[in-house]
Amino acid sequence: MKEPDHSHWNHFWSIDQTKKFTQVSWSKKRMMDVLSPFVRPGQTVLDAGCGSGFFSKYFCDQGMTTCSLDYSDSALNIAQKMTDGRSWILKKDLVSGSLSREIEDRFDLIFSDGLLEHFSSQDQDQIIQNFLSLLSPKGVVVTFVPNRFSPWEIIRPFYMPGIEEEPFVLNGLVDLNRRNGLKVISQGGVNTFPFAFSPDRLVGSQFGMLLYTISSRYGV
Repeated sequence: MKEPDHSHWNHFWSIDQTKKFTQVSWSKKRMMDVLSPFVRPGQTVLDAGCGSGFFSKYFCDQGMTTCSLDYSDSALNIAQKMTDGRSWILKKDLVSGSLSREIEDRFDLIFSDGLLEHFSSQDQDQIIQNFLSLLSPKGVVVTFVPNRFSPWEIIRPFYMPGIEEEPFVLNGLVDLNRRNGLKVISQGGVNTFPFAFSPDRLVGSQFGMLLYTISSRYGV
């Protein structure tokens, strides 16, 4: 996969149809269900590749000290507005090998959604290594990626023109964590069907729109 074109991302986050990503959906509700056990007031969270800032706002609303990190100026402007200035807005390259030296803080929760699939395998390794280096000793990394077998992948190019991605299978996401020093403590998939009832626990890991892992330094 080619390096992500940041001009495409700036354009994507500046167009009107992108506003839907700032709104609550069934997918986001289910993601919040996965996140909720690790969202604690007073703790620190890195929203890595914050995009629309939806989850940065969610973390701020839950009383967490929030850092919204992205490389797109347009995305960071949206995140700043979404959080009413409560989040620490940070423009950084997540593939940088010096990220842990550039950011002194360590985080109790590191969250990413819609990030890793836009990078090469080598860059994905670097990003996960950066997550590990920025994680507090008892912190967790919660990662969401698109599922290769979701019907969403058929129509996604029409909603995200010019944005390339390589969707995952669950075993690939688990391996990405493990080979870079993180222990997977939970895994699965969400949003099999985009309405109130969705059999995510039964078939989410095969057919869910999104796959996820929850990882830490030491496991359970």
